[in-house]
Amino acid sequence: MVETSSHFPTHRGDNWWAGLVDPLKQFSARVADYFAPDSEAAGAEKYYEIHVELPGVEQEDIEISVHDDTLMVRGEKKFERTEEGKTYFFSERTYGRFQRSFRLPADADDEKISASHRNGVLTIKIAKADKKAPGGRKISISQG
Repeated sequence: MVETSSHFPTHRGDNWWAGLVDPLKQFSARVADYFAPDSEAAGAEKYYEIHVELPGVEQEDIEISVHDDTLMVRGEKKFERTEEGKTYFFSERTYGRFQRSFRLPADADDEKISASHRNGVLTIKIAKADKKAPGGRKISISQG
């Protein structure tokens, strides 16, 4: 007989299966430490714009970095709640560390990136690099 427990099938009385599933459960618990916030990206004539939904996350708990043409947004939504005199029946809120990475387009200028945080939405603007002149250019050869 196969039962479902924690989204993994388990067999009653089958220790071999449990030995296989337990490490997977531990791995999924570590992955669950991170959540990926919802986001959207758009492009305009002179810049790209990324919006990341981060309700309840303080600005000082957000880190934005660029490395090898990848924009990384990391941070943590801290768990802060007083439970005195309350009984919670369910909670669908997400807490913990988060990260999202975005591959920058070839024409993105990673030296001209700005960010703002308002009403739970992080907005990142990435300038487009100045367009290069069409065609090629002549390269002179010096006497060596």
